Amino acid sequence: MADISMATRPLKEAIPSPAKISIALTVNGIRKQLAAAPWTTLLDLLRDHLDLTGTKKGCAHGQCGACTVLVDGRRINSCLTLAVMKDGAEVVTIEGLAKDGALHPLQQAFIDHDAFQCGYCTPGQICSAAGMIAEGKAKTPDEIRELMSGNICRCAAYPNIVAAIQQAMSRP
Repeated sequence: MADISMATRPLKEAIPSPAKISIALTVNGIRKQLAAAPWTTLLDLLRDHLDLTGTKKGCAHGQCGACTVLVDGRRINSCLTLAVMKDGAEVVTIEGLAKDGALHPLQQAFIDHDAFQCGYCTPGQICSAAGMIAEGKAKTPDEIRELMSGNICRCAAYPNIVAAIQQAMSRP
């Protein structure tokens, strides 16, 4: 059997990278026109292209919820979503929840109930809770826990998170 070394193998032609794709998004109320590689996740687009670093990269597998944002009013894991799939969408991140200098009721409730410790999961928890409240399905603490189960808190602040969400839900 002949030994073919690297030096005698013919070189393959380099495969060119695909061209960037133009994407239009409304992010936190501001229209953005961007160009991104087709494999760019929405999470990476927000963090690396728009400097919106409130949305966190946790597991990068859609299991922790740290990357949760609202897209067209629905909560999604931005680490599992290609940015090009959301062309034309409205995206709201933790930075876009406050209005006119006033915290969103969930942001204030998280402070009131000390619903965070390290704070890493907090942006995803708050965005997920905002989406859950908009869905209108949660009425009880057990339903809140079930519908928020995709958002992990390694510090185990769950009782305070549920209390904060209940406070925000009770506001008109």
